[in-house]
Amino acid sequence: MNWLQPKLNLRVAQKQILTPGLVQMVSVLALNRLELREMINQEIMANPVLDEATEDDGVTAESYTDEAFLKKETEKVPEVTPANPFDEFDFGSFFTQYLDSGAERISNSEREEIEKPSFDKFLSSPQSLADHLNWQLSVSICTETVRKIAESIVGNLDENGYLTASLDELAQAGNYSMDDVEEALAMVQEFDPPGIGARDLQECLLMQLKLIDPQNTLAQQIIADHLKLLQNNQLKEVARALNRPVELVKRAVDVIKRLDPRPGLRYNRTEPRLVEPDVQFRKVDGEWQAFMNDDDLPQLRLNPTYRRLLSRDAADRDVRNYVKERFTAAIQLMKNIEQRKHTIQRVCQSILRRQGDFLDYGADQLKPMMIKEVAEEVGVHPSTVSRAVANKYVHTPQGVLELRYFFSESVNGPQGSEMSLLSLKRRVKKMIEDEDASHPLTDEQITKKLSDEGIHVTRRTVAKYREDLRIPSTHRRRVKA
Repeated sequence: MNWLQPKLNLRVAQKQILTPGLVQMVSVLALNRLELREMINQEIMANPVLDEATEDDGVTAESYTDEAFLKKETEKVPEVTPANPFDEFDFGSFFTQYLDSGAERISNSEREEIEKPSFDKFLSSPQSLADHLNWQLSVSICTETVRKIAESIVGNLDENGYLTASLDELAQAGNYSMDDVEEALAMVQEFDPPGIGARDLQECLLMQLKLIDPQNTLAQQIIADHLKLLQNNQLKEVARALNRPVELVKRAVDVIKRLDPRPGLRYNRTEPRLVEPDVQFRKVDGEWQAFMNDDDLPQLRLNPTYRRLLSRDAADRDVRNYVKERFTAAIQLMKNIEQRKHTIQRVCQSILRRQGDFLDYGADQLKPMMIKEVAEEVGVHPSTVSRAVANKYVHTPQGVLELRYFFSESVNGPQGSEMSLLSLKRRVKKMIEDEDASHPLTDEQITKKLSDEGIHVTRRTVAKYREDLRIPSTHRRRVKA
């Protein structure tokens, strides 16, 4: 039984731990203009040594983040500690480490602390589909096994409310019996909103119809047996197949039109948000340049009143340590804000070197561009570029665009040149807009037209792009004369 006794084991392992300053730097980079302004205002309220600089001060935030200034300030208070009180904060190493490829690997505990929402934000957040269904599940009576399966079903619903996993996959994932899986699915399908948990459109509509108009057998028969004809608006063919009058079929179709084919979307709608461009692309002396839009961002400075508290004679040790800590945090924040600005500007300059034709002539001139390419040019990790463009907008002659808009995969264009995926989708959309409505183009015909222009893609690829653009199929686009 010796193996049950407690033992001590010595193990040596390497582990990368990011400093709080580096974690803050990564977080600040990901903020857009509105979020940064809110964060700066919160820091001013929380840190007494931070002040908002005014024009009368004659001091800007940039001057306080200058290395020479930091050295001068620390030399004023040598009596705080035997050594320079800011020596232990090597901001240069922060930047070096930040540009390292491994800087994005934040530990789980630190990430959880960063991403943890405030209580106020939690209360004001709209209820998601999963929240709505899990609440109903919490008050449902069922076995523990069925409850676990139901939770898995809720987790496998797409934004429209459809089940994306098969019953066999659900059963195999938890080694459940098929009876338990079917019971769990039947329970979820009884939840609000009606039609939730369906595996296809047909099942979704039938579930709703049986709930709101169970006596309408004609509408049920149309959905069950002639959904394709209904989607193509071929009501005469439906009436002929069912041997029913067209007017009666139309009344049944009017009932079907009141059903919701995407019941989950009512809980997954994207809330509208205010957009303020972080950057402006403007042509100066014939060259495109990027200008940061930071006019109304609070400019930070260090409050001179607190500097005297660093003196050994002016305050006790605890006060001096607290003020020293606040000064260090303030300087670190200003450094991170300045680094954010510098990184975004470098990324934008790289974009401008590639997308000048787009800014001059429009979306058809958008060049393919990958995040990895820009990262290599700027000298940072791709995750840094991803954070620099996330949720940030730019004002251009072509409108206000998200910075991510400029990043697109490439396809084979005319004469072997590269063409952006967005430009190709626009070309497909333009072809469909210009087609004869009585004889709409098929995916094969669009593929042939693109091939004639030197753009080589498969029919399946064209179909995928058409679906991405939410353009109906040929049969559904056809307008009968």
